[in-house]
Amino acid sequence: MSKAPDLAKRLLLGRALQSRQQHEQLLPKRIALPVFASDALSSVAYAPQEILLALGAGGLVMYGYTPWVAAGVLVILLTVVASYRQNVRAYQSGGGDFEVATANLGGNWGVVVASALLVDYVMTVAVSVSSGVENLGALLEFIRPHGSPSRSPSSCC
Repeated sequence: MSKAPDLAKRLLLGRALQSRQQHEQLLPKRIALPVFASDALSSVAYAPQEILLALGAGGLVMYGYTPWVAAGVLVILLTVVASYRQNVRAYQSGGGDFEVATANLGGNWGVVVASALLVDYVMTVAVSVSSGVENLGALLEFIRPHGSPSRSPSSCC
């Protein structure tokens, strides 16, 4: 029974690596960065629009806070970059957040962190897809009735 999933996995992904081969399988930075930084890259795609929508809900006066929000985002981004640089120096094996939490807090907390990361990745994909569909709705007429309000002059009355 378990042969069919194993065969499908082998056809799709290839043969499993032996443990001694795994350390040789490093990605070049030009590929690894966009693959593993998808969370930050997708946030850049839709976050500015959502920030302006939230500020716009407060009225024209709220747009005056835009530079302060941008400064806050910049501080957070610089803090994240600095902490990642420290983690990379301290944990050079590449285990990431799971390894840091497991080494400092124990195995149970490592599992909690890994679970949180999985939820984060799923939410990132969900928000990115919905943002993409919303943007497509602004471009393609046949998608508009399924989400984005129509902005054509004939629909006003």
